[in-house]
Amino acid sequence: MSRFKEVELLKKRSKIMLEDSKEELSKGHYDLAVFLAEQAVQLYLKAVILNATGTMSRTHTIRDLMGALRVIYPQKVDDIDSFVKQNRSLFIRLEDAYISSRYLFKEYEKEEAEELVTFAHKVIKFVGDIEI
Repeated sequence: MSRFKEVELLKKRSKIMLEDSKEELSKGHYDLAVFLAEQAVQLYLKAVILNATGTMSRTHTIRDLMGALRVIYPQKVDDIDSFVKQNRSLFIRLEDAYISSRYLFKEYEKEEAEELVTFAHKVIKFVGDIEI
């Protein structure tokens, strides 16, 4: 499979997961909504990195993936740093969804799930704007 097709497949999966996160949110499946939102962001970031570098990142930490964007887009470092700093707690909470969905017994409430799903949309839009 060509790199272009791999990137498009990752972005397609990311979009589906993001849409599914909204659907699960509306059903009251808050834990699943947050998990899907985190996965959507992770896949989208990996797609952008793959597109720019030709290599697939193996990290699962969203902040590390955002850090990789600093290297790939040095002209956008200030914007990336500002975005990450302004949203640090949301990044951490979204990353926690990855771990807690597998290994912990954390349950998400509606408000927190809504906030994190909304944030996932915001991250993907921000990264998409940088990629252009």
